[in-house]
Amino acid sequence: MSKIVRVRPVLLSAPYSEPATSAEVQLHLPQGWRTIGMVEITLENGVVGLGEGYLAVFAPHVFRSIVELVAPVLIGRDPRELDQLLRDLTLTTGYWSWQGAAQHVISACEIALQDVRAQLLGISVARMLGAEGRRSLKLYASGGDSLTTAAMAREIAAVKLLGIEIFKIRARNHDAAKTAWCQRNAAAQRIEIAVDMTQNLAVPSQSLEDIQRYLDAVLQAGGRAPYFLEEALGPEEIGNYRILRERVPQCRIAGGEIVTTAAELNHRIEQGCYDIAQPDATVIGGITPTLAVFKTARTHGAEVFVHCWGGPVGMMANYHAALAGGGQMTEWPMPRFPLRDALVVEPWLIRAGTLELPETPGLGVRLTPEIEQQYAFREDAVYRCLTDPSRLPKVDWS
Repeated sequence: MSKIVRVRPVLLSAPYSEPATSAEVQLHLPQGWRTIGMVEITLENGVVGLGEGYLAVFAPHVFRSIVELVAPVLIGRDPRELDQLLRDLTLTTGYWSWQGAAQHVISACEIALQDVRAQLLGISVARMLGAEGRRSLKLYASGGDSLTTAAMAREIAAVKLLGIEIFKIRARNHDAAKTAWCQRNAAAQRIEIAVDMTQNLAVPSQSLEDIQRYLDAVLQAGGRAPYFLEEALGPEEIGNYRILRERVPQCRIAGGEIVTTAAELNHRIEQGCYDIAQPDATVIGGITPTLAVFKTARTHGAEVFVHCWGGPVGMMANYHAALAGGGQMTEWPMPRFPLRDALVVEPWLIRAGTLELPETPGLGVRLTPEIEQQYAFREDAVYRCLTDPSRLPKVDWS
């Protein structure tokens, strides 16, 4: 068996979304570029695997440094020894980052190891992990961050063009008018609206009462209960998720994208926090922990919609995990990001709102010197978390 001879961090940056009309870009990515971070693992026989860690969007230099720190743990090892390799990576970083940044790097390493293992077998990662027959996943579209009604209408039209029937927008408790506007306009295209309330890191976050008032205001504005309500409470309010589900039975409650261990997300599922759990393989430690979440969710009657807001390697990792775990629906990010197309071996195939994954060995991704040169890392392409939303222009959603 060919051993690991090289472990390399890779940072790439590319233009992102529509800077003039995207609230996300204006608040968090003012230069209009976004970064992804990958781990490239090379075997002595020349096989190359790629993995992605979400951390690099926010702290690219931290991502690169942690990869360089853990690389010696993998060099000279057999990629088939996955459990041992992951144990040693965890021992290397666990004392100072059992939950946090290092988990994103371990995620990237685990995904890259899964990629090379499947390539050595000549089959896709999903097949290697037990997926049989089905190659398709139903998609919900993710975006809804536009700063004008015209731009939002274009987003809805783009969702319709893909044949997707659910569109997740961003809305907080003061955005009832926006939610109802989107529901009215999407209904004409037979599209349901889900809502991401973006409270996963908010301290203090909105309260249970804020959420109830928001839902009441949506109804008063001519809207209806969202298809699902995501990340409605902050990290200090996790214990209130079960109460939220009891108070708003008309809404399915979703969350979990920032959780960095399967143990924590499984505990939340067991405690009844979510109707829909949203693990991300680029955050939670890789594909194996994501599959553990699928298993727990099945036992406790929850669904799993994997979170896919990273780059194409992370998207592929999550999609392969969803197929192997028996998932039915997953996220499709709508903002323009050319890296999403540049790194896949075969073009994305979406028909009638359904993604068909290819049978390409491994994840179905590849990195070339030309791609690295075209999308070289930019120091200013770093996602800013500390922002002032009050400076955004006001939108008339009436």
